[in-house]
Amino acid sequence: MIELVRRFIKTALLFLVLGLSVGAYMLVRRELFGDWPRPYAISAHTHAVFVGFVMFMILGVALWLFPKPLQDDRRYRPARIEAVYWLLLAGTLARFVGELLHAYGDLPLLTWLAMCGGLAQVAALLLYVWTMWSRIRPSARQLRIGLGGDAD
Repeated sequence: MIELVRRFIKTALLFLVLGLSVGAYMLVRRELFGDWPRPYAISAHTHAVFVGFVMFMILGVALWLFPKPLQDDRRYRPARIEAVYWLLLAGTLARFVGELLHAYGDLPLLTWLAMCGGLAQVAALLLYVWTMWSRIRPSARQLRIGLGGDAD
């Protein structure tokens, strides 16, 4: 398993811990003190778990499992996947922090932080799809022996 794959998976696990911690805090506040979580706090929790954990895990495992790029593959570049990692990390953290703090304060900067974080997430995921598209194919071995079927 290459280092970048390990980084995606370990980051996913850290976001899971972060999301579970916020979720547990909101649960305790609701059940013991009748303090229902605010919508922005719920959104922060959801993004930590679903984008932070689920998407990082899916992207890392897909990077690990998909067939290696062919020699003439012009789309796939490890530097692009590295950019996806950092863009998705920065975007998810910005959205998480922006929305969590926005739940308890009303600074206009927090709106911009959450929005820019969300747009960075979208950009990162679109770049990942574009970069990995050519790797969604039969393996090179299957292509050589003619068992691959449709290679687009």
